[in-house]
Amino acid sequence: MRAILSGLHQKKQQQELEFELIDVPGSFDNLRVTFLETTSLASVTLPVTRIIDNNLVRVQIDPAKLQFNAFDQSEFTWQLFLAFDANEEQVILQVESEYLSDRHQLSLTSQFQFNADSEGMATLNIHIRQAEDEFTVNAVNLVDNTLQITGYNKINNQKITDQKIILKSRNSDAKLAYPTKKGTLRGLFRVAIPLTDLPQDSIEDLSISYKMGSQPITQRLILARSLEGQTVQAVLPGNRLVLIEKRFNNGIVIKEFPAPSLGEKIAAVPGKTHAVVDLGRTVQDKVNLRRMRFLFKSGHRPYDQTTIVFESFGGRQVSDSPYAIYRLFKELYPGFNFVWSIDRSLKKFCKENNIPFVVRRTSKWVRTLEKATYWISNARFPSWVKKPNYVTYIQTWHGTPLKKLGLDIENVSMPGTTTAKYHANFVKEANRWDALVSPNDYSTRIFRSAFGFNNQILKVGYPRNDELLNSSADDIQRLKEEMGIPLDKKVVLYAPTYRDNQFAEKGKYTFELPFSLDDFKKQFGEDTVLILRMHYLIANALDISDYTDFVYDFSSHPNISDLYLVSDMLITDYSSVFFDYAYLKRPILFYPYDYHLYKDELRGFYLDYEKDLPGDIANNESELLAGIKKDLQQPDMSHDARFMKFYKRFCAIDDGLSSLKIVNYVVHQIEKNG
Repeated sequence: MRAILSGLHQKKQQQELEFELIDVPGSFDNLRVTFLETTSLASVTLPVTRIIDNNLVRVQIDPAKLQFNAFDQSEFTWQLFLAFDANEEQVILQVESEYLSDRHQLSLTSQFQFNADSEGMATLNIHIRQAEDEFTVNAVNLVDNTLQITGYNKINNQKITDQKIILKSRNSDAKLAYPTKKGTLRGLFRVAIPLTDLPQDSIEDLSISYKMGSQPITQRLILARSLEGQTVQAVLPGNRLVLIEKRFNNGIVIKEFPAPSLGEKIAAVPGKTHAVVDLGRTVQDKVNLRRMRFLFKSGHRPYDQTTIVFESFGGRQVSDSPYAIYRLFKELYPGFNFVWSIDRSLKKFCKENNIPFVVRRTSKWVRTLEKATYWISNARFPSWVKKPNYVTYIQTWHGTPLKKLGLDIENVSMPGTTTAKYHANFVKEANRWDALVSPNDYSTRIFRSAFGFNNQILKVGYPRNDELLNSSADDIQRLKEEMGIPLDKKVVLYAPTYRDNQFAEKGKYTFELPFSLDDFKKQFGEDTVLILRMHYLIANALDISDYTDFVYDFSSHPNISDLYLVSDMLITDYSSVFFDYAYLKRPILFYPYDYHLYKDELRGFYLDYEKDLPGDIANNESELLAGIKKDLQQPDMSHDARFMKFYKRFCAIDDGLSSLKIVNYVVHQIEKNG
């Protein structure tokens, strides 16, 4: 027998769940639905009193009662089970799902949604403690010279009245208000705002005002999903352009300005020429890929001299743990042959720094990889790269995992692959690694499960962190001088993660700092500077030209450990950089301004983000500024119990000699193999 969640019906404050039963036995008794919460293991069982026929049953629930204050939880994931008695036996079935609901607002600060997990099983997800100033709409479009917005006109089936969409100008604080109308579907509102009402050269933030009962409420409008599929650009009479943009906090912004002139369009032609060149390169890359596959299939024999190939982040850098190992090898065993696998763009850097290299995807690169005896990399090689039996492949990886990896990613949404294919390729690649470097027991367990890894794990810590444990105050002062950072000021490092939803269109990425640089400067500018470490894909999308006197962009700096060393505190969100920064025992502040969206719609976490972190969490800009002030007054976290508990779990095994241990491992292998 199977039980499938097939529908959801609103019944005043209740939700009526509909279950389809398949392969029902002749008779059954005591039919009931059990909800099991996956974190707290709390359970709630409800009797089924509505049996429509032998194949369709319904039960009513109040989602507001499936949340509680115990365990300090703000998110709940309930699995659904159907139980009954048949032939003097108790039968329990996990409920499958053919129904995915939209988000339903329970109150101003909580909402729920029915989903299906990676196995197709039904889940009920409830979020509480949402920001009180947010109102989620369904769609925002520019159609027929109007701004059209659609959203719900009820909260937990309670009608909200006197709804008005408000456009507030950033330039003048002037406001335009437009009442909503009944939408095309029950429960939805719709508004169409003439674009000709927009002031010229304006930036408008959107909000909504309404009454819930007799209580007046004003909230900013947000769009939780991406703008993909929305119409976000319109040209007005008089050659004026209107754009819809999403802010970092999912707020909606309307911009009106002159459309590009003919001269500006002509100036943009070189960009189109680049697109043609890129197309030619794409074709050439495909031809070259076929050639690479053929060359890897050719027979090769190893070099007579021990040859070690290093690669970092797919050849994009000469950095990280492979570089730390390389430097120590050069110092201790200069008689070996060392070669870096690099992207063509790094040729100049390697020549200037006397680093031996081979350019990826060339005939020489294939020959070097196939004739080497050791590969040391921090990321995966392409699946079509053939690993000879005589090669020892050491994978250093590139961080203690916070976000789900490999087999633990339940739904893979990357183009050109499926979840099953991605998992299979990941396991196949991982088990080409002869040894995998781990920084702690936590990572070792995850690597085994997420990579399906069955070979040797070297739990010695990350070689890249040796620098953090071995640097002196004089080293730090020298770094500041080299980087142009004032010696008499405190340094705050902001290093957020890259978000998958920052992709705007091919070749373009978006980013806006999620806090005001003006406010930061006003409060801390006299004795503090801010340094930024952004993902390379979005670094160029950031404009800090008006703040060069106290903001430094080191997104392209080759060694992130330098940034750790010169900073007095770290601000991050979901990036795993905090695992490394913790080695310095300096304060860490977490600023997950889009936590609920990121956790649900992008990737999951291994840690309990709200409980297991070594620092405070700031949920908005005012908490962020207060947290910075507090942390700058406490530069040493050695006496903080929560921080040191984290340190002992994730950092304690690293003694500053990780590079030496990897070098000794390789040398031992060389001696053993003659």
